[in-house]
Amino acid sequence: MDNSNYAEKLAEILKHNEIKSVTVLRMEVPCCGGLSHAVKEALQKSGKIIPWRIVVIGTDGTIIEE
Repeated sequence: MDNSNYAEKLAEILKHNEIKSVTVLRMEVPCCGGLSHAVKEALQKSGKIIPWRIVVIGTDGTIIEE
């Protein structure tokens, strides 16, 4: 996953729209961690203060972290 590419695109979306909050839903596996980093970077680049949270789902479908 190219985080910088996603972060740039997300930053533009956040910057030019009235987004109230962001929820990242990701699986517990390591390859999904990049999504959280991309969103964090996008929020910083957007220049806006937008509430956000991460929800981590286990491989069995249970919510591990909220």
